[in-house]
Amino acid sequence: METVMTTFGNLPEVVSPDEWLAARRELLRLEKELTRARDRLNAERRRLPMVRITKPYTFEGPDGPVGLLDLFEGRDQLVIHHFMFAPEWDEACSSCSSAADEIGNLRQLHIRNTSLVAVSRAPYPKLAAFRERMGWSFPWYSSYPGDFNYDFHATLDDRVAPVLLHFRTQEELASEKGTPWTDGPWTGDMNGEEMPGISTFLRVGEDVFHTYSTFGRGIEDFHNGYRYLDLTVLGRQEAWEEPAGRAQPLGLQVGGPGMRVPDQY
Repeated sequence: METVMTTFGNLPEVVSPDEWLAARRELLRLEKELTRARDRLNAERRRLPMVRITKPYTFEGPDGPVGLLDLFEGRDQLVIHHFMFAPEWDEACSSCSSAADEIGNLRQLHIRNTSLVAVSRAPYPKLAAFRERMGWSFPWYSSYPGDFNYDFHATLDDRVAPVLLHFRTQEELASEKGTPWTDGPWTGDMNGEEMPGISTFLRVGEDVFHTYSTFGRGIEDFHNGYRYLDLTVLGRQEAWEEPAGRAQPLGLQVGGPGMRVPDQY
């Protein structure tokens, strides 16, 4: 794989070890504030009410048709990556593939009674072939041709289900900021738009409950090595980052011109 060289400048000041330690301790104070705020937010997320799933969703996997309950694999919790791969596409979304490329061994989830799978609308043979091409091992299921993607707002089409984009209705999109790609209202030519996201579910006996979903920047921790890059001097190497002028933008952000499916770098 070819390494992308970065042009950078405006580097941090060079100081003595004692000065660095003093600055690091001040940053540590801010980091601890953020950690405590994140703990509070996570507690509020756990307090979020849940919705009982009553529709009998069907998915296609390596062993044929299965239900939503089967995706838990006998565990109590389920995390689903809404993976953008429309039935007519020849390959998966490069952005979702970037996130998928970071899904490793699921052991640490499994021993905590949690399963993780990806779900896309493309027919299962396409998913299986692309998964093998990428060398991934996580479970991946097709929801085609059912309603699952539409009901969980991972495929937006007002002919099938009311549009809810980042938890905003069509009316709100028309009167507020609008869609992220136009800043305008939802229009008919957008029907069929695929959206990345993550949803979580809880199993209580034979009952399944939807507990959480997130989209947009809510899933960025699972993209592009951001959790590691945010610890570095050059950061994500994206145009919006501060300090300005630190690193030449590489265009590798979600939807960026430099983003490819992983085996094309």
